[in-house]
Formats: sequence, structure tokens, C-alpha cells
Amino acid sequence: MFKHILLPTDGSELSLRAIDIGIDVAAKYGARVLALHVIKPSPAVQHLSDSLVLQEDERALKITRRASAYLDEVRRRAEVAHVECNGAYEMDKRPYMAIVTVARRQQCDLIVMGSHVQTGTDRLRRGSQTAKLLVSTSIPVLVCR
Repeated sequence: MFKHILLPTDGSELSLRAIDIGIDVAAKYGARVLALHVIKPSPAVQHLSDSLVLQEDERALKITRRASAYLDEVRRRAEVAHVECNGAYEMDKRPYMAIVTVARRQQCDLIVMGSHVQTGTDRLRRGSQTAKLLVSTSIPVLVCR
């Protein structure tokens, strides 16, 4: 049924729970997984503050190390389940769009991701990446809470 499953991660416990579910689905169907971490560019104020403390190369290295650590954790979990896993990170100020773009480009047939429970007002005010993703793709999405 599923052949290639996208597993977005932000390193949180919630995303790791969704990743475990996605890996279980992949194992059941003999699918492979693609772990994805989306790096949001720093807001201008944070960027300015960071640039006073860190050199540009050091900041980029710190960000990519964190992304690599998140992806390595997914790879480790997939390996334990004997599921083929690749990883990638993208930079985008709209994580949901990066997820949709990568899913299409990599021909993923399922996206499995976590979502915090939010009321309608919270979702509107803060802007749920999962809610935005759901209305931006025709690829099936399994939302885990």
C-alpha cells in the first residue's frame, strides 16, 4: 500500500512518537522512510543577536549539527525496525511548504507527523503547520497526537 513515507521531525517528543508510528507503518508495508527536518530562518532580531555572538559559519554549523542529530535519531529508530531510511534537511520560513515540496519531489505516498492539540482560536492565532499542510497537499497525512 505505502512505499515511501515522509517523516518530518523537529526533535520534539511529539514528533518522535509520530516517527515511531510512521516506522511501524513502513515496517508493516515494506516501505522506506525519509526523515526531514525543516530549518526556519532566524527572525531578524534573533539573527542580529546571534551574529554578535557567533560568526556566520559557526551559526550555520550549529544549526546543521542540530538537524543532523534529529535525522540521526530517526535513522537509529528505523534501523532497529529494519526499515530503510534516508534523511534530509531543508531551509524554509514555511515548514509546511517545505514538507509538501519534499514529499512531491521524493514521490512520498504518505506523510506522518505529530500535531499539538489546539483549539480553533489557538490554531488560527499561532498557525498550525499541520493544519496548513493538510490543506496544501493531496498526499495522505497521518496526524499523530
